[in-house]
Amino acid sequence: MDEKVQGPKSYFPSIEKKYGQPIEHWINLLDAHALELKHMDQVNWLKEIHDFGHGHANALVAVFRQERGL
Repeated sequence: MDEKVQGPKSYFPSIEKKYGQPIEHWINLLDAHALELKHMDQVNWLKEIHDFGHGHANALVAVFRQERGL
């Protein structure tokens, strides 16, 4: 039985569809260009540079930071 994805990762299919890139692409960009920033600064970076909506940016950053223990 498939478990329904919950939490921030539940946004990933719509992020990939709306912004035309796989999640790995955005994670790699955060690693390369925004790793040293704080959470909200990373969210704002995605919004300002890549035109993300707030919810999508926040979900992506939350998972990014959690997976890196930040």
